[in-house]
Amino acid sequence: MSMICKRTRLGHAILLALAVSAAAHAQDVTTPDAAESATLGTIIVTAEKRSEDIQQVPMSIGVIDATQLDNLHATQLSDYAGYIPGFTVIDGGSPGQATLGVRGITPLSAGSTVATYIDETPLGTSSNYGAGSNSVLDLLPYDFQSVEVLRGPQGTLYGAVALGGVLRYVTKQPDLDQWSWRFGGDGFTTEGASDAGYGGRFAVNAPIVPGQLGFSASVARQDSPGYIDNVRTGEKDQNSFTQTAARAQLLWRPSDDLSITLQAIESKNDSKNNSVVALDPITLQPTYGDLDNDNYTPEPYKKDVYYYNATVNWNLGFADFVSATSYSDSKQHSVLDGSLVYGIIFPLFGLPEPGISAVSYDLKLKKTTQEFRLISKDDGPVEWLVGAFYTDEDSTQDQAASAQFLDGSSIPGLDPLAVISLPSTYKEYAFFGDLTYKFNTTFDVTGGLRTAHNEQTFAQISSGALLGGSTTVTGESSEDVLTWSFSPRMHLTPDQMVYVRVATGYQPGGPNVALPGVPQSVAASTLTNYEIGWKALFDDNRLMFDVDFFDVEWDQIQISANANGLAYLANGGTARSSGIEFSSLYTPIAGLRLGLNGAYTDAKLTEDVPSLGGISGDRLPAVPKWAWSATADYSFPVWAEWTGRVGGGVRYLGDTYSGIQGSAGALPQESYSVIDLNGDVSNDRWTVRLYIKNLADKRAYTNLSSLPNAATGEIMKINAVPLQPRTIGIGFDAKF
Repeated sequence: MSMICKRTRLGHAILLALAVSAAAHAQDVTTPDAAESATLGTIIVTAEKRSEDIQQVPMSIGVIDATQLDNLHATQLSDYAGYIPGFTVIDGGSPGQATLGVRGITPLSAGSTVATYIDETPLGTSSNYGAGSNSVLDLLPYDFQSVEVLRGPQGTLYGAVALGGVLRYVTKQPDLDQWSWRFGGDGFTTEGASDAGYGGRFAVNAPIVPGQLGFSASVARQDSPGYIDNVRTGEKDQNSFTQTAARAQLLWRPSDDLSITLQAIESKNDSKNNSVVALDPITLQPTYGDLDNDNYTPEPYKKDVYYYNATVNWNLGFADFVSATSYSDSKQHSVLDGSLVYGIIFPLFGLPEPGISAVSYDLKLKKTTQEFRLISKDDGPVEWLVGAFYTDEDSTQDQAASAQFLDGSSIPGLDPLAVISLPSTYKEYAFFGDLTYKFNTTFDVTGGLRTAHNEQTFAQISSGALLGGSTTVTGESSEDVLTWSFSPRMHLTPDQMVYVRVATGYQPGGPNVALPGVPQSVAASTLTNYEIGWKALFDDNRLMFDVDFFDVEWDQIQISANANGLAYLANGGTARSSGIEFSSLYTPIAGLRLGLNGAYTDAKLTEDVPSLGGISGDRLPAVPKWAWSATADYSFPVWAEWTGRVGGGVRYLGDTYSGIQGSAGALPQESYSVIDLNGDVSNDRWTVRLYIKNLADKRAYTNLSSLPNAATGEIMKINAVPLQPRTIGIGFDAKF
């Protein structure tokens, strides 16, 4: 990591050798007909690794269900993040390139602060050398039951990287009794694009042995047109991208007490160029046009994820046993145009004029996990859960910077500028458990502990003209981390519950580069969350209101620092994030649902961080103080067996900074609001829908990052990701 720069907020990276709802609710277990019922159904989640009504879980959870994903025509995280309070997705310019944050806890180093799960098992790297802070699992969410966001540290049950919270994709189980299949498609246009986009999807469910053995499978593809033009090369619509997803699942239930699930998921994101525009470094206004860039070289991004899982659920009588095993293989390739960073300094090497430099990044991660859990029955005053977890990761990060003449040919003796490889390993085992004691039917207390040990190795192998020869640096580390949680809960009435939650989480430390004055390893970042919440249902299940107040204390923050142009890891003091989150849903009449969600987050440093130019009181990056959304959805009979539905939402994100507020590179990012509309007509088999994203074609620029001259530090250009322009589409789904 020492010779290589960290990724910018745009999701790119620059070598450092010289440089400086719908309301948040999941699928109803009892789903009333929207056109006939004015009550809210029961929502079951497994946030605490046992099935529970979401209104009884003593923590803050945001959920988008499959119907909402369809209505929004959500194809990536940024499409629905604005409808989940306290959840931040910093768009890197294409699906898969993003930085996640929850409750103001966004990463300040290469490691992630939000854990990502599919059902029972985690995906993505736990170490600092796999670029987890800006490479996320961004699935095309077709044939999923819901997407959940668990807010606040989840260190006792979910372990490493669940510092700010957990993003969890919940899949649908095969139906063992009924055959079914469905298919659909859509076409759409995006403002600024010359071509139309299209998508297609298909799913099937087959009970092979009725009641015992079932199989389900699905496949989906989305081709999105580009809408950003390159004024330098003349290329139109350079940022088109394709997403594909496939899933297969086999469920075997030989008896009522035993079930075994096998699952395979494939996800591919392929973008020709990043959705990035050029801004003036002084005015932060578009340099050429609101949807124009000037990159010298293409900046493609491609990510392939292959995931395999086996889960066993076994009723032992006195308790339930769960075994969850997974293996994932991820590959990612991206390119950054570094011409204004490195190409511009080629005259310093004796060349007559500047040239072109393309910086490529190739990430590979193979991850194996195993978790065993034993869960007590919930039929007594004492409930308990104990478990063990193990993970083994092997990752490689290869980076290379080229040196080319303006015609694209290689410069002899200077090309490549730098070639760096960062192979690393991460192994962890953990033991965890929690205990709940029910004093009576209205009051109980839950406490949990997790003890974890990890061992890491890494090497930095570098060469190239810019680096002055070949070098190899190695490092290793090991650490023990203890996390805990404590949560009293009181039921004021059968429909109202208040809770207090104190919980901790951690971001693993790791080995450091061998530099004078730099410690051999960086310590784990730790976080303690203090929370009080109230969950309530009113008016015979017609009105839901959840609210929580939180205070998060962040210690030993991991940062990417640099000395004399060499990057390394460090612990950078403390920070605090405090605020309020609320979610509400109301059905005043049959068929009409109104939602209002929001969050106020005050996230700031509580200690100076000189290496980043931050002082106590500075706001943390990419965290809006205010964010809210309002939704409305109305279903009504049309004719015969057909039902109509109209809906929409407004989402607002307050102003933010691209870095720590007081740091030299921090850029202000303006607030914005977006309107989304959707509607459909449907019967038991057919649905025809219309959707509009960004109705007013709001042009706001997010994820600003600067490109500095590698020799002088002068800012040459600001890269920015615009909101997706107005998109209008029509689609259909059929089920049989």
